[in-house]
Amino acid sequence: MATALITGASNGIGLELAKVHASKGDHLVLVARNKPKLEELKAELENQFKVKVYVIGKDLSASNSAKEVYDETTKQKIQIDYLINNAGFGDFGMFVETDWNKELQMINLNITTLTQFTKLYLLDMVKRRSGKIMNVASTAAFQSGPTMAVYFATKAYVLSFSEAVDNEVSDKGITVTTLCPGATESGFQEAAAMEESKLVKGKKLPTSKEVAEYGYSSMMKGKTVAIHGMMNWIMANSVRFTPRAIVVKLTRMIQGKAK
Repeated sequence: MATALITGASNGIGLELAKVHASKGDHLVLVARNKPKLEELKAELENQFKVKVYVIGKDLSASNSAKEVYDETTKQKIQIDYLINNAGFGDFGMFVETDWNKELQMINLNITTLTQFTKLYLLDMVKRRSGKIMNVASTAAFQSGPTMAVYFATKAYVLSFSEAVDNEVSDKGITVTTLCPGATESGFQEAAAMEESKLVKGKKLPTSKEVAEYGYSSMMKGKTVAIHGMMNWIMANSVRFTPRAIVVKLTRMIQGKAK
């Protein structure tokens, strides 16, 4: 049986990914700040799917938190076959008005921790010549984003980094998939304080379950970049043929507050 490590597993896409993997018979290591919620999920999944679930309560925006998780799984002799870097958050507002400490946490979580997790577990996968990694980016990765400048930039990093590493390990029996969902019913908007954005207000969004199932399927197929939803795919790819100044202006318009 394979084991999947999923970060940000206490809600949204991460929680649904845990359910998908458990339904396929995979054991799980679930990581998030909210350990009580992870314990509830552990009991549910172990009871329903008869898999083993190990939970780690950890603030992954903290320095070296990925190494601490890696050391714990190594100590417990848990081999990670699938690494899913799902944890991440955003913030909504003009850069001159947003909070630096929150942005620093965002950079640490969305970039630094994701990169360190990938480094640590990839080294083991290369030795075994097997394994799959899925890094969760966003359709935000394909353009810059006024009103969410730092968030969009972090997701652009995730996409660029993951594509490069996937290429590097393509001959070693390992794949790295970048999942790029658009706006999703996941609790992300509330955490990012963007419920009033035109992007989400009054819109019917895909569910976390739909995105998780698509992500799982894409990872298992070894897809390099997985953009959920046809309209998201069209928009993400159309920016390559549009002057960047126009793309930025359009993004600003879409991201603006709904009246």
